[in-house]
Amino acid sequence: MEKIILIYLAAYLAGSINFAIVFFKLAGKADPRLSFSGNAGTTNVYRQAGYFWATVILLLDIGRALGVAAVAVHFLEGKYLPWAGFFLVLGNSFPCFHNFRGGKGVANYLGFTLLVEPWAALLAAIMWVATYGVYRITFVASFVMVFTLAIGHAFSNYWVFSAASGAAATFFLILYNHRKNIIEYWRGNNPIAPSDEEN
Repeated sequence: MEKIILIYLAAYLAGSINFAIVFFKLAGKADPRLSFSGNAGTTNVYRQAGYFWATVILLLDIGRALGVAAVAVHFLEGKYLPWAGFFLVLGNSFPCFHNFRGGKGVANYLGFTLLVEPWAALLAAIMWVATYGVYRITFVASFVMVFTLAIGHAFSNYWVFSAASGAAATFFLILYNHRKNIIEYWRGNNPIAPSDEEN
């Protein structure tokens, strides 16, 4: 049990390192959370620093997630892996190193699943492209992708409670992180507004 707790704590702490905030600080720029959507994610980096740095931040997020996944796979049984993904996303969403205001966890969850359940990550990416092609709304496509990732984790572990609950918790956490997008869309406002932040 101690090992499981340590892995989950390490996943949270790793997720709490927000590369967008760190990059802006090193570059002498204002905190990315002070502009546009107020979210420290890839889309906000793109708006403020361009495609190149947004791509760098995205790759760093996915690379970090792959690292966490590699450690989790090495030390944990399969049924406990989805909770490692949850704590990674929790750290990205509410980072203890950045006043508990971070990103939304989508890229981190995709990167984590890429190593743990690669078939689910591939299917989820295809679902994102297909959904975005139909609705042209980024956060809606992300919901479909994250739902597919969660189902993949639960399915691969035969729907045992520990795995299914971890996958469900991650999905609903990311759903909660997009609550502003949902409210704006429900009110009929433009869903592709600056608040449509996905990372």
